[in-house]
Amino acid sequence: MATTLLQRATIVHGAVTDGPADVLIVDGVIAEVGAGPSVEVDEVVDLDGRLLLPAAVEPHAHLDKAFLAEREENETGDLAGAIDAMIRLSGRITHDDIVERAERAARLMASNGYVAVRTHADTTVHGGVTNVAALAEVRRRVADVIDIEIVALTGHPVVGAAGADHRALLREALAAGADLVGGCPHLEPDGRIEAATDVFLEIATDADVAIDLHTDETLDPSVIGLEYLARQVLAGFTQRTTASHCVSLGQRDAAEQQRIAELVAGADIGVVTLPHTNLWLGGRNQQPVPRGLTAVDALRRAGVAVAAGADNLQDPFNPMGRACPFETAALMVLVAHDLPQRAWSAVSSDSRRVLGLPPGSITPGAPADLLAVRAGSLRQVVAEGPADLRVFRAGREVASSVPD
Repeated sequence: MATTLLQRATIVHGAVTDGPADVLIVDGVIAEVGAGPSVEVDEVVDLDGRLLLPAAVEPHAHLDKAFLAEREENETGDLAGAIDAMIRLSGRITHDDIVERAERAARLMASNGYVAVRTHADTTVHGGVTNVAALAEVRRRVADVIDIEIVALTGHPVVGAAGADHRALLREALAAGADLVGGCPHLEPDGRIEAATDVFLEIATDADVAIDLHTDETLDPSVIGLEYLARQVLAGFTQRTTASHCVSLGQRDAAEQQRIAELVAGADIGVVTLPHTNLWLGGRNQQPVPRGLTAVDALRRAGVAVAAGADNLQDPFNPMGRACPFETAALMVLVAHDLPQRAWSAVSSDSRRVLGLPPGSITPGAPADLLAVRAGSLRQVVAEGPADLRVFRAGREVASSVPD
């Protein structure tokens, strides 16, 4: 039985802090929070008053695309331009290249406070299952510092005879190491969103795996595949379901947002909003410029778990990004009008809920996935980013940026 005592931690409760307190960790789980241990411990870590927070979880990344911004320009700056740039790059990207960039991105995430990441991996006729295989290798390489879950992001089309190759590749990707079925129903030719959704649900059912779809990544309010997805789940799809982006929902009126949000809640679908990429790609040449964000408030009011992710990292879909949960949380404050505590939940406890991980909190029984940050308040650290950060994964310190 491994025991660790985190001494003199400052615990955040909503907008206020409480400390100092000691946190006893036994075999990777928080056992006690209080004023001293009840047992002898193997290790004592003095946090010297640092804020102690639940660690972050990245619910939506594209590690296979990370750091490609300098290799191919997104000529139009929109989603179609980013996809075209990746097609032009496809013949110049190798397995080893993906491994190098993805491992660098994953380790950067770990050093910035993430303990797990769900990454999508392009699975298309242009690249086959190369990206999935490369990310499976990265998953093995970084297993000591961060958990990686892989979604096979299927190309389009997937419906009918024209989609046969992509359907076969998706099944091959699951055999090659992908954990979830993924794809983009809203990109299916001829607007066949419902038929594409059915393909993905059928393959996920056959493989007995969860599903995470790029859903309605458009500002067109008439595109609402999320409603169909919710109805299909309610009709009997039993695997864990995530809908990422859901941008068009944010363009509907309040009554429609609430109606669809209640369907999504009833289907127990987790939603991931991705402000970095959707703010950059969406709304070009439109006046007034809309926000590329889903209906966060309506979904939360209905009881939907809404996680926030960074999506792309310095690639044709988003030339910016620091692989930092504090950056994502700050964006949620600015564009979703979250308070800092709510924003941190979106990148930590809410992300855990969407990914099906054990709940994250600083209470007995919770996993000891924690961040210790030198700051006067949670608002301050979200605003400024961590200059003094210690990362604990299952009670073991895996990263530190504590100044000498």
